[in-house]
Amino acid sequence: MLPRVVGAAVFRAGLLLAGVASAAVGLKGFLLPNGFIDGGVTGIALLASQLTHISLSLLIVVINVPFVLLGYRQLGGPFAARTLAAILALAGAVAVVSVPPLTHDKLLIAVFGGFFLGAGSGLAMRGGGVLDGTEILAVYLTRKLPASIGDIVLIINVIIFGVAAWLLSVETALYSVLAYLAAAKTVDFVLVGIEEYIGLTVISFHSPEIRRFITERLHRGATVYEVTQGYGSHGAQYLKVEAIFTVITRLEIMTLTDEINKIDPRAFIVQHSVNDIKGGLIKKRALH
Repeated sequence: MLPRVVGAAVFRAGLLLAGVASAAVGLKGFLLPNGFIDGGVTGIALLASQLTHISLSLLIVVINVPFVLLGYRQLGGPFAARTLAAILALAGAVAVVSVPPLTHDKLLIAVFGGFFLGAGSGLAMRGGGVLDGTEILAVYLTRKLPASIGDIVLIINVIIFGVAAWLLSVETALYSVLAYLAAAKTVDFVLVGIEEYIGLTVISFHSPEIRRFITERLHRGATVYEVTQGYGSHGAQYLKVEAIFTVITRLEIMTLTDEINKIDPRAFIVQHSVNDIKGGLIKKRALH
């Protein structure tokens, strides 16, 4: 048991360090030399550093401290400790590591600066921490306000880029928005991966044939449960019927739906994206 715990801790530490290294390359090699910023707390630190000439490393730590404390209250001590360690490591890397400017093309700077910064954030999240306290604040505010995490993060970043356009230049703000979008998509890619999974529920009176196709042809797991029909195209029909739930890749979705249409054209099918899975027949690493 102990070796497994130690191994998991070492793996998480490795992810955090890899995230710090990637984010440092994005900042030192792309964004900093060209005066671009990012969204979130990192963007605030970059903007404040440009305007006040205070050390970026110091600002990264100081601005993130309240969010680390908030993370301690909301998500617990281990999360806060990993986050603080990652932020201190990033601040140290920004202060010590020297990365020569890798390109002078503004479009490449925005795209690849965002890519490395997003990869760093995503790896840190997989390691059980964060490099930016914005989402911690967003999680807290969703409990106080009628808004989603995405809405709050968007509002914060709109304010940051608006201030950047006013104090720096519109062009710098627009390139910074591009860097932020590249970072956001990279975070999604690191967390979700290249294999997007789809959860699919099928309600049909021919569920045995559909279940056999899923398990014997696609070699996927299936959960079967009995449901009662409510109101349909023929009015109220309180009939017992089986529902099948399975998780498949997006590459398999057309194969399965085509087969379902052959077996039962009247089958009711519901699809939705699956952000994280653990266990069963799916071979995918969980986010935490």
